[in-house]
Amino acid sequence: MDLIELRGTDRDWMPALGELFFDVIDGGGSLGFLEDVDEGQMREYWESVFDALGPSQRLWIAREGETALGTVQLSICGKPNGRHRAEVQKLMVHREARRRGIAVQLMTTLEQAAREAGLTLLVLDTEAQSDAEALYPSLGFQRTGEIPFFATSPQGELRATALYWKRLD
Repeated sequence: MDLIELRGTDRDWMPALGELFFDVIDGGGSLGFLEDVDEGQMREYWESVFDALGPSQRLWIAREGETALGTVQLSICGKPNGRHRAEVQKLMVHREARRRGIAVQLMTTLEQAAREAGLTLLVLDTEAQSDAEALYPSLGFQRTGEIPFFATSPQGELRATALYWKRLD
């Protein structure tokens, strides 16, 4: 398994990212889509990600050969008063690849890139009381609180989101 950073021209990864995307949603992952998401919506989402990639929007994947095991995105704030911070977005790990340290490796890579970019603060949100939420405190993120009824799960239930932050040295 290795990690690579994708560029806007790396769209040949779209099928593998699509498979990962559907696996996470089928497993109940909160990615902003409902369980009836279709191929067109998935492609539109990944096309918009690839279109945005550049200095302030970055994407890494963990892969084995041509298979995407996981992915994470870093979105650097472009506002003059927020250029020191970035948002961690869409950390995903395929259900068959979980418990192998892939999420930790993705987050470690993202944090190193953030430090190299001179960032000092990372923020993120995740579904409250989800399996994913257990990861962030182990990586040094601080839970600020939660917002009830924030997003609809893939199955259509309103769920809370938990807010986290981490100060980078």
